[in-house]
Amino acid sequence: MPRPRITGLLARAGVLSLLLCGVVASSASAGSFEKAIWGPLTMPSGKSAFPTYRKLGVDTFEIQLVWADVARWRPRSPTDPRDKAYRWPAELRDAIRMARASGIRVAVMVKGTPNWANGNQGVTVPPTADADLAHFFTAAVHHYPSVRRWMVWGEPSRLANWSPIPMHTDAAPRRYATLLEASYQAIKKADPHAIVIGGMTFSAGDVFPAEWVRFMLLPNGRPPHLDWWGHNPYGPRKPDLALMPSTEFPGVRDMSDIDSLQQDLRSVYQPAGRPVPRIFISEWNISTDRSNRAFGFYVSRPEQAVWLTDSFAIAHRLKIAGLGWYGLYDEPDSVNFGVTFGLMDKNAVPKAAFESYRRARSAPPPGR
Repeated sequence: MPRPRITGLLARAGVLSLLLCGVVASSASAGSFEKAIWGPLTMPSGKSAFPTYRKLGVDTFEIQLVWADVARWRPRSPTDPRDKAYRWPAELRDAIRMARASGIRVAVMVKGTPNWANGNQGVTVPPTADADLAHFFTAAVHHYPSVRRWMVWGEPSRLANWSPIPMHTDAAPRRYATLLEASYQAIKKADPHAIVIGGMTFSAGDVFPAEWVRFMLLPNGRPPHLDWWGHNPYGPRKPDLALMPSTEFPGVRDMSDIDSLQQDLRSVYQPAGRPVPRIFISEWNISTDRSNRAFGFYVSRPEQAVWLTDSFAIAHRLKIAGLGWYGLYDEPDSVNFGVTFGLMDKNAVPKAAFESYRRARSAPPPGR
C-alpha cells in the first residue's frame, strides 16, 4: 500500500527545511542480518511475486494484519483463533504459504483498533484496555505458528497512525509503552522464540524518534520490553553516517542518523538494566524519476541504486537486525501521481536498484 505523501507530513511536523537539504534465511542472533521487503503477492502479469523475491535473496517478507478487519465484533474467547468473531485474511494466509515454499520467513505488523475496543473512535485510537490487543496477539500467534517476527503497530509517532498525539510530548509514547508491554508478554507466552519489534518510529513525525525513545516509558519509569526497535528512516539525504543530525530539528533520525538512534536507545535501556534493542529498519526506499503522492523528493535510477547500496553498508556497519525495502514495482501510468519507489518499473522491468538489492548481503562475511 502506498504511503501518505511525506512532503506534507514532514512539513506539518515542522521539518520542511529538512526536505530542502536533499534531492526534491538467518537467525536472530547478534550477528544476523535480514534482507526484508514490503511488496505485492503477485506481479503485474498475475503470476506469483515470490520467485522474484527469491531471486532478490529476500529473507523476510513484511505484511500487515489489521486487527479491526479481523475482529469486527468482540470475541467471546479472544485468545482462541477459532472464535467466530475472527475472520483471518486470505491474503496473509497465501503470503505465508508462498513465502514458506520459497524459503522466506514472514514478519507481521499488527495495527488498527476495532471500534468495539475503543468506544467507536476509529482505527488510530488505541484500545481502552491493553489486554484486548494482547489477547488478539495471542490468537494471531497461535493461528500463524510459522510467523516469528511480530511488529506492534506502525509509526505510532505520527498522527496518521496514532491519536491523540500531542506534538513533542510524552503522552502518546507513554500510552504506547503499556500497549507494547502487554503485547510483548502475550506474544512471548504464546511463542517464546518470537521476535517482538516495537517502537516503530518514523524519521520525523509528530513526536520525533529521539523524543519517542526518551518518552516511551512504563508507569514505573522503565522502558517496555522488546527485542528489536522498528524504525522507518525516510528522508531526502543520501545515506552517509558522516552527516550530522539536523541542528534545527535534532530529534529527527533519517538513514544517516541510525548511529544516533542507537545512542538514543543505549541512553535509555542501559541505565534501566535492560538489553539495548537492535534496530530493525522496517521500511525504507527512495523514489526515482519524479515526485509522487508519497514523496516530494526523488533521485535518478542510478542514484537510487547507489543509495540502496549505501543504506545496506550502513546497516552492516552498525550491525542492525535488518533492512526492509518498501515497494517491488512502480504503479502504472493509470494511477494518478503514482509511486515510483519500486525496484522495478511499472512494467516490472528491473531498475538498477534491483541488482543492488540482489547483491546486498544478508549477513557480513566472517571476520568483518
